[in-house]
Amino acid sequence: MNWIIGIQHAIDTIEENITQTLDYDDIAKQACASSFHFQRIFGILCGCTLGEYIRARRLTLAGMELAASDRKVIDVALKYGYDSPESFGRAFQKFHGITPSQAKKAGAPLKSFSRLSVKLVMEGGHMMDYRIEDKEAFKVIEKVRLFSTKDDSNLKEIPKFWASAHADGTIETLCAYSGGGVFDGRILGICYGDGCQGEFPYGIGAGYNGKTPLRSGFQIREIPARTWAIFKCKGPMPGAIQDLWRRIYSEFFPTSEYAPKNEIDMEVYPEGDMASPDYGCEVWIAVEKQ
Repeated sequence: MNWIIGIQHAIDTIEENITQTLDYDDIAKQACASSFHFQRIFGILCGCTLGEYIRARRLTLAGMELAASDRKVIDVALKYGYDSPESFGRAFQKFHGITPSQAKKAGAPLKSFSRLSVKLVMEGGHMMDYRIEDKEAFKVIEKVRLFSTKDDSNLKEIPKFWASAHADGTIETLCAYSGGGVFDGRILGICYGDGCQGEFPYGIGAGYNGKTPLRSGFQIREIPARTWAIFKCKGPMPGAIQDLWRRIYSEFFPTSEYAPKNEIDMEVYPEGDMASPDYGCEVWIAVEKQ
């Protein structure tokens, strides 16, 4: 399914059930994707996380309801998913700048976050360096952790995982295993789409040379034979690669004969100054013909 259509189906589901308990896995199914992949691409295309969007829409609607009716604050709080008037009051004041009680007064200033409508517009006109390659199965050595998509915690925890890997010698160890083969000394950030119940595995790894004995805390995984769309990225991190991800899903996939398989993708980082405007890396996405 085209990502633009899939995300619109998901947004429609959110809006139709905005006062109900929303399950991220169920929302992602509307786009035929895992929860992780859906949340990731939603953030890339929409400019906010899924959790931020849901909270902003609920608080927008709650503000409108308080201003336009005589409903009690506690009733509105419960309707939009808050367990107590206190938690609702804190969130409401942070969003609107006034308390729920103040919102009931005539002329109270409120903020509105409008419903998203995803459209394919006339953008682009940019050069994008990519290639399509069929690769046989290959092995990687990696350190893997499970991350939760609940409350967008993965957005904070994965950067911490990378910082820890640099500090505790993980990156140095991976470089010792890598040599020759597909990636030849480059470090990989690998996202797997086979998670369940709101969790997904993410690995920091390298191509495995098959020689060095395995150390504790690392594992060997075989990446199956796949067709890959491989995109070149140039510029300082992380801004350059974040912009590339946005362009891949807003410009490349909507007009390409290929679609992401939503099962695995990799960011491939060589040695070098990642703050340099000349730094180059790659994004690998497993794809299939539509």
